[in-house]
Amino acid sequence: MIRTATTFILAIVLGSVAIADNNVRIVMSTSEGDIAVDLYVDQAPITAGNFLKLVDSGVMDGSSFYRVVTYDNDKGSPKIEVIQGGRGDALEGEIDAIDHETTEQTGILHTDGVISMARGGVGTATSEFFIVIGDQRGLDHGQARNSDMQGFAAFGKVVSGMDIVRTIQGLPADGPTDSDYTKGQILTEPVVISTMRRTN
Repeated sequence: MIRTATTFILAIVLGSVAIADNNVRIVMSTSEGDIAVDLYVDQAPITAGNFLKLVDSGVMDGSSFYRVVTYDNDKGSPKIEVIQGGRGDALEGEIDAIDHETTEQTGILHTDGVISMARGGVGTATSEFFIVIGDQRGLDHGQARNSDMQGFAAFGKVVSGMDIVRTIQGLPADGPTDSDYTKGQILTEPVVISTMRRTN
């Protein structure tokens, strides 16, 4: 019985190591500093694979973090804290939307530092993404942040640079917007992401 339990625990540990070994690390070089992110290509193959394709093609070079959501400026429910980035409208119509991988499918929940895809309707995510600050389980499948209850597609996690993420969240955000919903959330000066590169 002891041997069986030990073998089971060892299998879990080795399995975790194997999953970690298959992660792909990217570095976002921003005007505020570097943010390193592990993409979970095994757990979220569609979402992480698409993002990695964008990174490798250079499409994400010159993108930016342009929106910050805090408990004070958020108008959704439940309230969340994230920073959002991407190319904005610059690539509209040029990148195909991807199928929606829910947190129920992947098991990647919206905890502190997780990276996830921004979207409108289900299956509309393209290149816009956000990084979660604090645990934001309202973004998971089955929660009411979206009326469709499908949540957002998480696909990796920040492994270094959360101090940079929090610095970005605290920058002035009185930039122009056509939407009352995002008023007070648009950075006055977007944080430029000069490059995104894989490191392994």
